[in-house]
Amino acid sequence: MAAEFFTHVRGWVFDLDNTLYPPEMRLFDQIERRMTAYVMDKLGVSYDAANQLRREYWARYGTTLAGLMECHGLAPEPYMKAVHDIDFSVRRPDADLRAQIAALPGRRIVYTNGSAEYAGRVLEARGLSGLFHAVYGVEDAGYRPKPERAAFDRVFARDGLDTACAAMFEDDPRNLAAPHDLGMRTVHVAPERIDAPHIHHHTDDLAGFLARLGV
Repeated sequence: MAAEFFTHVRGWVFDLDNTLYPPEMRLFDQIERRMTAYVMDKLGVSYDAANQLRREYWARYGTTLAGLMECHGLAPEPYMKAVHDIDFSVRRPDADLRAQIAALPGRRIVYTNGSAEYAGRVLEARGLSGLFHAVYGVEDAGYRPKPERAAFDRVFARDGLDTACAAMFEDDPRNLAAPHDLGMRTVHVAPERIDAPHIHHHTDDLAGFLARLGV
């Protein structure tokens, strides 16, 4: 990892789930179970069928919600409220991560395919509240999900982000393609490295990565 690639960065964009908290907290597992239960209830299908649809819609549309809206005309707000009603007790504050994010120069934002309200609760549980200049949820993109380019364009335009001087941190490699095309530095945050032309850097330790930037 070469710190010189980040000396121009003054806009720091972070995904939320499995990025600002580690996957081993298994928080998103709770959300996935609630997604499956919601699909079962609204579509009247079995657990296996609902779980399969959840996965298929995520793969095809970027999020399960986008598939439910496109294929079944379901309203997004009740879905978002239901699937994010989870237990936050598994999360613990991360003082090191907080310090590293606080030291970043320029504008710091969160952009998630979850809701902004949910993101706020995650940040509070992680001890990261008050660090970010803005928090954007899927509702801020008109419920269009990452990885759609139009979703990024809408959120970044609303924020006034200069993508030529920005970096994106994200666990889902699909969601780094549009930021790469927009001229951003891209950082894949995940246990396993994935080599792809649109991924500049990889880390399994976000706080450690930020510390090594020395910005």
